[in-house]
Amino acid sequence: MSNSADSPGTQSTGSGPRVRPRLRPVRVLTAAVFALAGLIFFTSFNTAKGTDIRQDGSLLKLSDLIQQRSRKNKGLDESNAALRESVESLAKSDGGSSKAQDREVRGLERSAGTQPLTGHGLTVTLNDAPPNATAKLPGYPEPQPDYLVIHQQDLQAVVNALWQGGAQGIKVMDQRLISTSAVRCVGNTLILQGRVYSPPYKITAIGDPGKLQQSLAASKAIQTYMVYVNVYGLGWKVTDDGTVTLPGYSGTVDLHYAKPVQ
Repeated sequence: MSNSADSPGTQSTGSGPRVRPRLRPVRVLTAAVFALAGLIFFTSFNTAKGTDIRQDGSLLKLSDLIQQRSRKNKGLDESNAALRESVESLAKSDGGSSKAQDREVRGLERSAGTQPLTGHGLTVTLNDAPPNATAKLPGYPEPQPDYLVIHQQDLQAVVNALWQGGAQGIKVMDQRLISTSAVRCVGNTLILQGRVYSPPYKITAIGDPGKLQQSLAASKAIQTYMVYVNVYGLGWKVTDDGTVTLPGYSGTVDLHYAKPVQ
């Protein structure tokens, strides 16, 4: 008795039923891979619509989103300032307070930094070093990227020194600082009260110019910064501005976590 009918890939020569060739697993797997690849190509084409997804300028970058939020926060600050002026104007026209109370309120507003302040100004400007900077003095190593940018502690050192020098008010970039202001850096950008800034950074203080400069020179943190200025070329400039006016703080003044001292 012949066993050809039981062998794969053969068929009977008589009138008996034909045996269909069996599909090998490798062929089935190959066909499935090609089908899946075709589905992926079709999906990619349908998503891209003929554009380069990785280079499509319409896709919002993180830096673009940060700048967009920064501009939005600036607009909200300006709107808040306008509303505050309107409320203050209505409160003054109400006539429910005495002149002594009004003077006390104005004094508190000046101390809080919510009102413009005019006086003798001093501006400190800090800037990153050139990206191709090298050590200017012997005995110092060639700079790492971290040596060539302004850091959060550099800005804080200047602000603290100006306060210690008797500053009556301080502005960083275009914003007035108050007691709850936090000077923070993320990478090489400054984030101040919800808005983002890039160097050069300008810090303006109103006070006695001589005392302010003495306080800057006496700061240990600034003395360390000056080493990087002299060796690697970080930016440092102090200018006497004469009479200037600092804007009043226009953001929210609500305290969410502080509580009064008993």
